[in-house]
Amino acid sequence: MAHEVKNTKFDEYLEFPCQFSFKVLGLADEALVDQVMAVVRQHTDAGDYSPTVRPSTKGTYHSVSVSVTVTSKQHIELLYTELGKIELVRYVL
Repeated sequence: MAHEVKNTKFDEYLEFPCQFSFKVLGLADEALVDQVMAVVRQHTDAGDYSPTVRPSTKGTYHSVSVSVTVTSKQHIELLYTELGKIELVRYVL
């Protein structure tokens, strides 16, 4: 499988390392936060990352927001890709 090249411009606007916030919208499932944080821990240095969880109005979805330390444009893209692979996740912003 070929590696997808993303044409993002994070490197033009950010100085690395820096804090970067990810907002993950997924199904309201108990496992969502654990799965999101497992990906974050797998791809970042050990940090005490504290996610914020907000339910949607109808309670169908949960929004999980977490700020992490990223080291490069490729690091941000990797996290977007890996978070998007979680089955419960619908969007990564």
